[in-house]
Amino acid sequence: MTTSSGPVRLTQFSHGAGCGCKIAPAQLEVILQSSIGTLPDPALLVGYGSRDDAAVYSIGDGRCIISTTDFFSPIVDDAFDFGRIAATNALSDVYAMGGRPLMAVAILGWPIEKLGPELARQVLEGGRKACHEAGIPLAGGHSIDAPEPFFGLAVTGEVEKEQVKRNDTAHEGDLLLLTKPLGVGILSTAQKRGLLSGEDATVMRDTMVALNKVGTSLGLLAGVHALTDVTGFGLLGHLLEMCGDHLGAHLDYDAIPKLQAARSLIDKGCYPDGALRNWKGYGHLVNGASTMERMFILADPQTSGGLLIAIDPAQEATVRELLITQGSWYGTIGRFTARGTEHTISVK
Repeated sequence: MTTSSGPVRLTQFSHGAGCGCKIAPAQLEVILQSSIGTLPDPALLVGYGSRDDAAVYSIGDGRCIISTTDFFSPIVDDAFDFGRIAATNALSDVYAMGGRPLMAVAILGWPIEKLGPELARQVLEGGRKACHEAGIPLAGGHSIDAPEPFFGLAVTGEVEKEQVKRNDTAHEGDLLLLTKPLGVGILSTAQKRGLLSGEDATVMRDTMVALNKVGTSLGLLAGVHALTDVTGFGLLGHLLEMCGDHLGAHLDYDAIPKLQAARSLIDKGCYPDGALRNWKGYGHLVNGASTMERMFILADPQTSGGLLIAIDPAQEATVRELLITQGSWYGTIGRFTARGTEHTISVK
């Protein structure tokens, strides 16, 4: 779609791109406080207490339902790509629990007078594309006329009870693996400012539309102790959730995969506001990430990021072979340790 001033750039209609529009960790703490709490239910195996990726509810006979929702404002200018990325990101929550998605329904907010129904149709087509690649139907949804565009899915999945992977069950000594490179937030900021090359924009898009389907296979492995996906809180934020209140972690910065353009963009002063918000929320818990590059790479809000996997070291070869087979291998980036007295995460 074009206007008298040229092609529509969806990112110009959003104040925060993709998962970068997530509410900051410190503010989220306030929002989630409740005097009522959650109604006790022994069938609810995973709620929001551990800030996990999705809710898991036992329906008996060892079977569980996974339920999640995720949506955000445009991270790319192309409507079809935006829909595909947002849907891929939402599906990732099911894979991050070790599960398999069953169906999804769409969530759409659209400034209909500004952007028109045809662009909204393209967004939904992108969502259908991601669901088709995941092997599930986009079964319905809900839409509203909104001042700012947003799109996502509510996804229902399934998993066997013994195969549920939580984000807070890592063991001391576990190795830490990551399945996608960091830097999406930095590149998307550059794109919004008109600073990103076409080649780098394609790399960014291809990274975000890659499904984390390997999570279903990881759910079958007992040596995978914990699992989550890296999104709006950055690698450090989601790793801190995995550490909980009893573990720490050592990261090897050079082993962490990064999108090639991210470093040069940081040198040019191009980085998302969300990275600064993230760092202000948890930077005091991190040692060894004080340089500009390390801070903005490790706190960079990812959209449709990779899986962060805690594994028994004895199972590294098995997990590596699985990831390579499914095209998701990027490397071992660190190890879980006992909780330190001053910093939770150290970076070397």
